[in-house]
Order: sequence, then structure tokens, then C-alpha cells
Amino acid sequence: MSQVRASVSFGFGRENWAEAVDFVVEAEKMGVYSAWFAEAWGSDGISPLAFVAARTSTIKLGTGILQAGTRTPALTGMTAATLQVLTGGRFLLGLGVSGPQVIEGWHGIPYKMPIQRMRETIDIARLVMAGERVAYDGKVYKLPLPGGEGKSIKSSLGAVDPVPVYLATLSPKSLEMTGEMADGWLGTSFMPEHADVFFEDMKRGAQRAGRSMSDIDIRAGGVVAFSDDVESLLPRRRPGLAFTLGAMGSKEHNFYNAAFQRAGYEDVAKEAQRLWLEGNREGATALIPDEMVLKTNLLGTDEMVKDRIRAYRDAGVTTISADPDGRDIGERVETLGRFMRLLNEVNAEG
Repeated sequence: MSQVRASVSFGFGRENWAEAVDFVVEAEKMGVYSAWFAEAWGSDGISPLAFVAARTSTIKLGTGILQAGTRTPALTGMTAATLQVLTGGRFLLGLGVSGPQVIEGWHGIPYKMPIQRMRETIDIARLVMAGERVAYDGKVYKLPLPGGEGKSIKSSLGAVDPVPVYLATLSPKSLEMTGEMADGWLGTSFMPEHADVFFEDMKRGAQRAGRSMSDIDIRAGGVVAFSDDVESLLPRRRPGLAFTLGAMGSKEHNFYNAAFQRAGYEDVAKEAQRLWLEGNREGATALIPDEMVLKTNLLGTDEMVKDRIRAYRDAGVTTISADPDGRDIGERVETLGRFMRLLNEVNAEG
């Protein structure tokens, strides 16, 4: 039976910055494989990783995600190459297309051809990281710029160790691209029981490129919380799912909502979005069924959480993204330690 490893995400919304760093340090001590930091419209996704790199030595550090299109592809490649050097080869480049609300509302960039833009960003960034001369004739990017005074050049850093590229994708076409091009997948809106909603498209892309799913690190998971009374854990999780269905995008472009629809929750997803957009957040939250909460997280007793670890592993997940619940860093570290013990026990089953 294949082994599964763990990853965590960190930030400084629920905790202050010093505690966020301490959390990653403790995760590294427990043998957690990777730690991820995202950017939305607050902190950028790179600076915190550079800081944490100085406090750690073995844990992989990834962007989960950088928004494709907000940096030029060459700058994305430069940034990744720099982090790869600074971390001693521990950097993971996570990219996503975000959505029109952020790309157009925050960055003022037209949300056009997002999948093609992502594809070309990866191509060009890999040229930069490989130390090759950057010349590219794409549909979105053309380097050097035609008619200008620029010329094709190489990175002065030269080639760096290959940086794994992870993609946060949800739509069928973008999942195909993930299977074709990516080293890893950052899964959201994921339930092991409905893994085929994502993996069938990913497999199609992989096969087209002469690859297999074993070439891709599949990272997905959810909140980890322990209690003998599992019912008591459900109410706190419903608002987050309602937010995902209703607010993670516009009415026309909510890729998270669409993924849940493809998994068989079409009625719930559509109605929760409608209520949320009308301002009825309580109504949207009340619609979230227990089943959806349980399938998108790892909740309950030790045995229940172990069963969820097995479910993720058996579905094809290779790295479980664990978000340990807790009122403070002490409780979160304790929950993570308990989860890691159970993960190791599952891996020892053979």
C-alpha cells in the first residue's frame, strides 16, 4: 500500500506572525513534508516563505498560490529560482488563475484566456529556472516583445535545481492542463468519495503528454479536529463551505461551486450561492449538509480520522493537507501532533 505524507498551510490571520513561524517550525519537527503560504489581497505569497526558510532546514516551502498574470512569467521564474537557492532546494511553486473578482478588481488586469496564460507562464518560468535563453512566441506572451528594442537573454543566476510546479485547478480544461504539465496538484473542494470529478480530467491530460498520475503529487485535505462527539464539530465548518459556494467568485465564475456541482451537490451548491449573493448568509450556511462537512474534512475520534486518512490515500491523494483546529497555537500544534501519529500508524499498516 502506498504511503501518504502531510502538509500544512500557515498565515497570520488567526495567529500573529511569530506564532505562524513557530507553527511551521513545530510542523517540521514532526516530519511534515511541506508548508504553504497563499496570497489573496493581503500579504504577498513570497516574503513570508523567505522568512520561514531562515528558521527551517528540511520542510518544503510552497506558494499556495501565486496568482498567474499578476507577475510577468519571467518574474515568476526569477522569484522561484531565487527561493530555490535561498531554501537550499526546498521551494515548491504553486500557481493558480484566481478569478475575475481579484484579477480585475484588485490588480486591474483583464481576466482573459486564464488557462492559456497559465500554460505560457509555466513554459516561460521553466525556461528562466533552467537558465535557458528566454524566447517565446505564445498567444498571450511574446518574448522578446515584437517591434521593440529588447533581446532574448538568460537569467544571470543560471540554472537552478528543478522547481516542482503545483497547480490549483478546478475546471475540466485546467485539470487536463495539470495532468499534462504539473508536478503537483493543490486540490480544493475535494472529497475522496468523488475523486473522479477531478482525476478523470487530470488523467486525460497526463495520457496526452505520455505521463501517468504517479508523476503528480496530489495534495488535498481539510480541517483536522478531534472529539468523541462528532456532531459538535460540524457547526463550525458549515460557514466556510457556505462562503466557498457563495463568495469564492462571481455568479458566473465560481469554480469551487462548479466542482461541488459535478460531485453531485448541484442543488445545494446553486441554492447556497443564490442565498449568499442575496445577502442571506445564515440561510446559505444552514443548507450545508452534514455529509458535505464530513467528506471535506478529517473529523471525529482517532479511528474516524484514521478512516479519513485511508480514504484520501485510497482515492489517490499522496499528500494530505492538514489544517489542525485549535483556539491557539498550542492547541493547533497538539492537534497536528495527534494527526501525525495517526498518519504514521496508517502508513505502518502496509
